[in-house]
Amino acid sequence: MRAIVYREYGPPEVLKLEEMEKPKPADSEVLIRVRAAGVNPLDWHFMRGLPYLVRIIAGLRKPKDIRFGVDVAGEVEVVGSTVEELKVGDAVFGTCRGAFAEFACAAESKLARKPENVSFEEAAAVPIAALTALQSLRDKGQIRAGQKVMINGAAGGVGTFGVQIAKSFGAEVTGVCSTKNVEMVRSIGADRVFDYTREDLTKSGERWDVILDCVSNHSPGEYTRCMSKEGRYVRAGRVDGGGRWMMGAMKDGLVGSAASMLGSRKFLSIFARANQKDLETLGELLKAEKVKPVIDRCYGLQEVPEAIRYVEQLHVRGKVVVRI
Repeated sequence: MRAIVYREYGPPEVLKLEEMEKPKPADSEVLIRVRAAGVNPLDWHFMRGLPYLVRIIAGLRKPKDIRFGVDVAGEVEVVGSTVEELKVGDAVFGTCRGAFAEFACAAESKLARKPENVSFEEAAAVPIAALTALQSLRDKGQIRAGQKVMINGAAGGVGTFGVQIAKSFGAEVTGVCSTKNVEMVRSIGADRVFDYTREDLTKSGERWDVILDCVSNHSPGEYTRCMSKEGRYVRAGRVDGGGRWMMGAMKDGLVGSAASMLGSRKFLSIFARANQKDLETLGELLKAEKVKPVIDRCYGLQEVPEAIRYVEQLHVRGKVVVRI
């Protein structure tokens, strides 16, 4: 089979398309014929090995696992001996290791069946970004119907899902994005849209019950000005890679933790975890057309380096997908 691999950390040029042996699923896994794979900021952090904390997981000097890619959608080819629910021929989506390949293995616990009204490309755009939005709003934000919710970075991968998921909970949603994305964010359900190039949301005088921050361009202190008395702030911001970001994140984390302990407002962070139950929840939202992935561009398998390069520029509208 053909697969994208990397044997060293660095720019997109370290990604190579090679012939590999088709993987064999473990007892609790299935082998997937990959039809599409989603591209995430997570991918380029692993590619570059930045921030350096990534290397504790991926390998200190070079990648321990040369396979690449996480978000996957495709058809089940082989099932492991202890797999209970999935069967050969099922169309599925979820997470795995080595999604940028013609075949990949994934644990049954990190997959769900793909709704029939959703394409493989759309399904591949969902897992990491939509799980982050769902778990941020539902679990950390404790979102409730009628609340005022603000999504900062509403035009990105997590943000576009955040707007739609918040609306599915019955919230009043404000999206924050640049001028060129205002109409798109409004079209996916935002009740109001702030253009951050023209106004500073933290100085608007408005207050929100839940804030999902996907860009981390304001400090916790600044956000306090626009939170309700018992408001919840959830940070799901991008990791820009260097020590400067790490120091800023640590500082903001300490300030946020102190604020959470001393006051009624809560400052939280999120690291999404893939699980079948939440993927099935997302599948139900997709089937009901309450959530529809926004896809910026599609690339071919041989174009993965270019796809990663585009995502690194941090101007993606929604998601980038690799069609296989």
